[in-house]
Amino acid sequence: MRRHVLELPARRDESGFKVELLVGRTIKTDAANRFFFGGRIEEETIHGWGFPRYVVRELGPLAGTRMAVDPGAPAAHRFVTLGGEPRLLRYNSQLPVVVYVPEDAEVRYRLWRAEGKPQPVPTR
Repeated sequence: MRRHVLELPARRDESGFKVELLVGRTIKTDAANRFFFGGRIEEETIHGWGFPRYVVRELGPLAGTRMAVDPGAPAAHRFVTLGGEPRLLRYNSQLPVVVYVPEDAEVRYRLWRAEGKPQPVPTR
């Protein structure tokens, strides 16, 4: 396992941000099909501290769509992630995001930002 630590910069209003964790591997695939790995990101509490850490025990088997592809089409290197729902975390610059993954896995992240004021939902 390898540990990755993401330290987020302080923001003015951190409640309007989320962090999406992306765990996967860069592999050579065809350009037409959509691929993903089996597995999941588990949240654990660090004993004695009470802070969370995130663990991916293994990247499961590779799966994907099975559309026919031109045999002469060039292969592409793509970052293929775990399947399923995205893992969105609360933005908190006070604590690092600690992620443990297998040696051959990569960890990437994406920031999400809420824009505008909350809007009321009409009743029916």
